[in-house]
Amino acid sequence: MSENEKFDELSKKAEQGDAKAQVEIGDMYYFGKGVEQDYKKAFEWYTNAAERGDASAQYNLGVMYDNGQGVEQDYEFAVEWYTKAAEQENVSAQNNLGVMYANGQGVERDYEKAVEWCTKAAEQGDAFAQYHLGLMYANGQGVEQDCNKAIEWYTNAAEQGMASAQYNLGVMYANGQGVERDYEKAVEWYTKAAEQGDAEAQRNLAKIYYYGEMVKQDLKKAVLWYMKAAEQGNPDAQFRLGVLYDDGQGVAQDYEKAVEWYTKAAEQGDASAQLNLGCMYYDGRGVAQDYKKAIELFTKAAEQGENSAQFILGFMYANGQGVAQDFNKAVELYTEAADQRDSSAQNALGFMYANGHGVEQDYKKAIEWYTKAAEQNHVGAQYNLGVMYEKGDGTSENIKKAIEYYEMASLQGDEDAKEALERLNGIK
Repeated sequence: MSENEKFDELSKKAEQGDAKAQVEIGDMYYFGKGVEQDYKKAFEWYTNAAERGDASAQYNLGVMYDNGQGVEQDYEFAVEWYTKAAEQENVSAQNNLGVMYANGQGVERDYEKAVEWCTKAAEQGDAFAQYHLGLMYANGQGVEQDCNKAIEWYTNAAEQGMASAQYNLGVMYANGQGVERDYEKAVEWYTKAAEQGDAEAQRNLAKIYYYGEMVKQDLKKAVLWYMKAAEQGNPDAQFRLGVLYDDGQGVAQDYEKAVEWYTKAAEQGDASAQLNLGCMYYDGRGVAQDYKKAIELFTKAAEQGENSAQFILGFMYANGQGVAQDFNKAVELYTEAADQRDSSAQNALGFMYANGHGVEQDYKKAIEWYTKAAEQNHVGAQYNLGVMYEKGDGTSENIKKAIEYYEMASLQGDEDAKEALERLNGIK
């Protein structure tokens, strides 16, 4: 029987009030099988069948109201039709109704109701409901938090091939939540999800191979999985792929490729990518040197609290690179980064106070910031502290202290500190 003949036969039955035929015609219009796809006509036929009590038609109407297909989106009507179908034991409707209660769409949010409906569907073997039930047990929504139960429901869904459940199982095995930590199991479930195209699983699997935490380090596999996740638009994967091309890890070093992937992540607001891309423009690696573009990118990252971007941006304002020199702005940015324990910014801030750039000269403040940086083993700050103690700027002259800091810097290879030590040791 041809599609046209099938349609004609179903049409006769449907027009005589046969609900099953009405649903089948609705399906043909909905999916565009044998007829041109037409959501409005699908909606009409599903309505006819739903009003006759057909559960699958009621569910389908719920989906169309839920998604705004063939009718204006209306969550309340979606809930109404999902409920009718769910009360007739339609598994998909029960799951979707549970999700509506969990999200507060078309009804007041009610996690207990969400658990109730998802449980009904999950117990009938619906993978989506099992996954959602796992989520609610994992987060303690509508039920007491129970990671063991979460593992149980995720496993049921994962064994049916549901990628999101497989990914979550990977996370729980990796972190030892509800189960003894098991890296092999984590990798196993991440891999299953990743092979189905789950971007988060691909990203996590790539990180595992990159760091060699759960498996033998394999940079080529890291590149492979980062690439798959990056091509799906995962910003962290795009950033990390940029790093691999930048450093030549697992792939031939390629600054232009690094710029390409940093750009994709930066455009999605990834602060680390904005920072690294700014450095590429600053240095002229893989792209023409452009201080103004670097300033633009460092500013975006700095506004997100990226301390290294705040420091570099402060440096550019202090030196007038790509922007008018502005010591006040430099101090502001150095301070933001220094407050996050960025040792380079702490050292730079010490320099600004020591020289009265953008702030009133204050040797004591300079020593305070140099000390914070020196305690984090910043070689420049150690040398600068040696100078302050040798000269007695902001403190009493203390050659012993000066030698102590010069030695710290000297051990890190600072040539100025070595010369200072030779000089002071010669006059002791």
